[in-house]
Amino acid sequence: MNIEALFQKFAGIYGESKTEKTEVYFAPGRVNLIGEHTDYNGGFVFPCALDFGTFLAIRKNNTGTLRLASINFEQRGEISLNKSFTKIGDAWFNYPVGVVDQFYKNNKTIEGCDFLYSGDIPNGAGLSSSASIEVVTAFALNSMFNLGFDLLTLVKLSQKAENQFIGVNCGIMDQFAVTFGAENKAIFLNCATLDYELVPLVMNGHKLIISNTNKRRGLADSKYNERRGECETAVEKLSKAGKIENLSQLDYPSFIKIIDIIGDDTVARRAKHVISENQRAMDAVNALKANDLITFGRLMNESHDSLRDDYEVTGIELDTLVEEARKIPGVPGSRMTGAGFGGCTVSLVSENAINDFIDNVGKNYYKRTGLTADFYIAGVGAGVHKVE
Repeated sequence: MNIEALFQKFAGIYGESKTEKTEVYFAPGRVNLIGEHTDYNGGFVFPCALDFGTFLAIRKNNTGTLRLASINFEQRGEISLNKSFTKIGDAWFNYPVGVVDQFYKNNKTIEGCDFLYSGDIPNGAGLSSSASIEVVTAFALNSMFNLGFDLLTLVKLSQKAENQFIGVNCGIMDQFAVTFGAENKAIFLNCATLDYELVPLVMNGHKLIISNTNKRRGLADSKYNERRGECETAVEKLSKAGKIENLSQLDYPSFIKIIDIIGDDTVARRAKHVISENQRAMDAVNALKANDLITFGRLMNESHDSLRDDYEVTGIELDTLVEEARKIPGVPGSRMTGAGFGGCTVSLVSENAINDFIDNVGKNYYKRTGLTADFYIAGVGAGVHKVE
């Protein structure tokens, strides 16, 4: 987004101010390289921040209201700061209002502000457009009003906004990656302890290509909550063999020995995915550190197959993109990323194969699904920050 154009659009909506300064903040989207549906199970994830995301132009307005507009949506909101906030249907501005709600619940108050958001993360694609909005809002308000929250607290408050105000039981990965991302590095995060390591992404002549199914993830939220419930059931059943708090406290060999305790094939397969995916995430980090992109790609493939067969969150569109990607020479690995049921895949593609990949995967995907995929050659960017 051209920052000058953002300022002009802001002034066009809210007018000029002689007393208050307009500031601009940015939070990226994220893509998860491996470690899917493990975060809310206390496991390992391996995301990176993207070089595209959400810009926020913001200015105090001295009106006692939040006035919210977006370049991406026609709908606008005007919310009174009365310490009681209510979700309004499916409005996009519920995400920033949910963050403000969390601030007030933590005894932090703000003044009225004008907000203008501009994002280039495809909505509903599974690249964390919601977390990007939440985090950029939290970071901006924390900075402007000197609220004193550290970055990790902002991550937790943003997650709570989505859990409690929006009603989606997301784990902490999205908000964490959007906040702590770094250029050309991925984040190996233990979601149980929030210990993390920044791992250099040395691509050795390869690029990450994100392929968007352009199928809105209509089932994602409901199935996401369903999968969480199934994992909680697995924990309850497996605790008969020894108390555990989450699935990630078991390694795969230990799990296989007691899998029959679960007594439900579907729930057992959900647990199998989570526990095997944790091992794949650890192995993937080691592969990258060893500059072994072939092994890394194989682990990506195994991850998708587990998400398809055991966790059942892929669907025809994602599976088709992955199948077509794997046919292209120079593609060590391809997998779905995000919650599933639409959204995007992430593929590791040789630079020499990029044109072939986009042409042929796009053409064959359209033939098989009637949908047109979009492709993004993803740069790995920085986390949330003020735009100077």
